[in-house]
Order: sequence, then structure tokens, then C-alpha cells
Amino acid sequence: MNASRARLVLILIVVLISAALMYVLLTQRGEFRINQSIAEVRLEAEDGILSGNANVEHDESSTSKAEGYSGRGYVAIRNEGTITLTHHASRAGLYEAILGYNAANGPKNTFLTVNGVNTAEVTLKHDVAEGYQGFEEISIGNVFLHEGENTIVVNKGWGWFNLDYIILRPSTVKDGDHRVEKNLSNPNASREARALMNYLVDTYGKGIISGQTELINAAWIYSKTGKFPAILGLDMMDYSPTRVENGTKGKAVDEALEWGAKNGIVTIHWHWNAPKDLINHSEHPWWRGFYADATTYDFAYALANPDSEDYRVLIRDIDVISEQLKRLRDAKIPVLWRPLHEADGGWFWWGAKGPEPYKKLYRLLYDRMTNHHGLNNLIWVWNSEEPDWYPGDDVVDILSTDYYAPPGDYNPLSVKYEHLVQLRDDTKMVALAENGPIPDPDLLQAYRANWLYFVTWTGDYIQDGISNTPEHLQKVYGSDYVITRDKLPDNLYSYGLPDPTA
Repeated sequence: MNASRARLVLILIVVLISAALMYVLLTQRGEFRINQSIAEVRLEAEDGILSGNANVEHDESSTSKAEGYSGRGYVAIRNEGTITLTHHASRAGLYEAILGYNAANGPKNTFLTVNGVNTAEVTLKHDVAEGYQGFEEISIGNVFLHEGENTIVVNKGWGWFNLDYIILRPSTVKDGDHRVEKNLSNPNASREARALMNYLVDTYGKGIISGQTELINAAWIYSKTGKFPAILGLDMMDYSPTRVENGTKGKAVDEALEWGAKNGIVTIHWHWNAPKDLINHSEHPWWRGFYADATTYDFAYALANPDSEDYRVLIRDIDVISEQLKRLRDAKIPVLWRPLHEADGGWFWWGAKGPEPYKKLYRLLYDRMTNHHGLNNLIWVWNSEEPDWYPGDDVVDILSTDYYAPPGDYNPLSVKYEHLVQLRDDTKMVALAENGPIPDPDLLQAYRANWLYFVTWTGDYIQDGISNTPEHLQKVYGSDYVITRDKLPDNLYSYGLPDPTA
């Protein structure tokens, strides 16, 4: 062997060894999944077992006029029925499920049940050009498949859609650390807010922080499980001026002071009664004034006319709430502050004018509270899944959504989690700000749905024994993966910060 050939062989050996070492390193870091080499599979809907009035259609039989299907046809689901498919997986693991669908009748919601575990609902939208009757694709998120036989059920949901196929492909979800940094949007954030942010970032992906709305419910959970939730959720609603003038007296700040003094985490939202123009009759009484159908107040007009009375009362309300929040600032209690929640639903007045006025209002609220009132103890939690409603990285610290699964459905809501993670490229933590049934901690880990925290809603959602059964509550609050108040660090509000006296 001549010298040049020997050098070539030596270089080839070095390259192969380097590639092998890189593969081992990335595998250990979670960049490669064990099932990555498995090819995707397509399950044709017409090969499934159909129930109800779900039926196979094709060119000769079609009544829905869907075009461009694959295989022998597609399945039309109308007002009832399901499609049950089976798939033999060579390896257990997470797989992304993609639906090939047609929703020419308008947006429809549906969900899958995989081996008895539901996914969260997804909306099948008709996003292509007007008049197009073909099929589109949407990811329904990750599903966990066992090695061997798996059963996949496509549920009716809202009905009135067509399904051509389901694609299953190895998930690209990564193990390991997220890309979130320990920085807050407010450069003047208080020491306590920065410490809480440090703790949240360190916890993210390693466990889920438990939360519950209303102090009375937190006490009830303790009486049933022997554990307090780590987070207490409270509402500034009764401090709203148009409620106070009708006799309400807010107590949220008093309860937040009590909870914070016991080393708990506080999150606060605000069902903001409209600043003026409440309808106030039997069908739309004053106390429903945060709903869009209970007021004629036009905040878009107020924002466009800063010299108007409508603008003046808008600022008045923000100032009133800010004065209350200053009590928590002065007590050195940071707050996970979630204003203007569920705006994209349109049922609250602050979302009734669409995304652009909403974003202007959000940014006004941020500026007034942060720069005018000096509320540097606030960690700003944005509440939506819709990118068009996002007000900007400079005014958001945490992303969140609200979701109420059916009673007793403890699925990990992985599609919603993944959607939010992707929305800001995994640079913001993702939280479940309101929920009914609490996601099962075992499923959260299996699906790698790394929600930062959950906050269960009040009333029947926690106490009726149906939405969350006693057995499920015991499992959740007894899980090593779930962080309860007693598991929070004693130095929660100085966590990760240097000693100022040193």
C-alpha cells in the first residue's frame, strides 16, 4: 500500500470513528430518538372499522364531493360515528399523528383515542383557496404507541368532516433541556420576581407545579390529600370599578398575601368588568360585565381616542387594579400575572374586536403597570395559542393556554403543549393556566408534555368527584413528578440570587 492510499484509509477511519462518537453523544443528549430510523406509515381511513353513519365514499358514491383522496376512498363522518384503525408498531415510543382531512363545511373539532388515551381536540380548518374541495393535513400531536398492536379511534367531535388517512411518523420531540433563559421582559424586575423566574426555569421539564384556584379549594385539597397545591390562583374581578359600585368587595389580594407568607406561589387573572356601558338587565346583569354580550363598551374606540371618556375610564380601571397589586409588591410577593385571558375566544370584551386592538390593549396594560406604577413584581403570562394574538416577546414571560377536557379525561394535552412550544421556538416556558381534569402525571412524562404548571378551576371541577376523582387526586398530589407547596424551596423568593448582604 503506497503512502497516499494509507493516508486516505487513515482519514476514512478517523471520519467513521468521529461519526460514531457524535452519534453516541447526541443519543445521550436526546437529539436522536431510538425509533428515529422507523419509516412513517399511512393508515387509510377506509380500511378501518366504521360505526354510526360513518361511511366510505369515492368518486362514484360521493355526496361530499371531496377530491384527490388516496387509496380506495375516504370516510365521511357526519352527525355520528367513529373510525377504528389498528397498527402494529415494531417499537414502543412517541409518534406524531397527522390527519389527512377535508373540512369543506367549515372548521370542525375532533380528537383521537389511542389505546384508551384521548388527545386534546384539534380544529380541522379549511385553509386553502376558496372552492378547493381536496384534502389537507394537520398534526394532532404526539401519541404513545406500544410495541405490537395499537388501537386508534377517530372520534366524531363536531362531526361533518371527511378523513382520508392518518400518518404516523417517529416523533422529533427532544429530551433534555429547553432553550428558556432566566430573563424577564421587565429589565427592572424585582429581586423576588427574578428569584421566582430562576426557580421556574430550573424546574421546567423536571416536574409540573400544582395549582388551584381559590383558597377554599386549596384547603379542600389539603383535607383530601394531605398536600397543598404550590400555586394559588386568584381573580381581581371584584376590584373592578363597575362591580365595586354595585357593592362587591375584593378579597384576592388579602388571600394572596396570606398564601405568599406561607411560601406559596401566587397567580392572578382579572375578569375585568367593562369600564362602562354595561347592559345590566335580567339576561345580561352587571356582574356578567366581563362578557362581550353584556356590554356595549368599545375599547378599540377608546384606544383610538385617548382624549375620550372611554379612554379615561379604561386607564382608571388599570390604575385601580395597580394600586391593589402594589400591596403585593410592597410585601415582596411576586405574581404570575395573567391579564386579558382567553381573548381569542371572543367571549370577553377585550377579545371582541380582534387581535390588533387586543394587542394594543395588552401593551398599554403592560406599559401602565410596569413603567407608570412600577409593578416590578409581575411575571407576565400571555394566554392564547394563536400567533396572530401574540403581543411580543418584550411584554411576555410565559406562554399559557386554558383547556377543559371532558370529566375524567386525564390526557396530557400534548398537542396543545407542542403547539405553544413551537410558537416561540421553545424560548418561553409553557403553562396550563386553567384546566378541569388534571393531566395524569405518568402520561405527562410518557408524552414529554413538560407543562410548567397546572391550575385547576373552581367548584365542581375540583370537588364533584367526577372531573377529578378522589383516586386521581390522590395519584396527582402523591406523585413524585408533581410539585406541591411543601416541595417548594425555602428560599423561593431569593432562589438563585447572590446574598445582598455578602
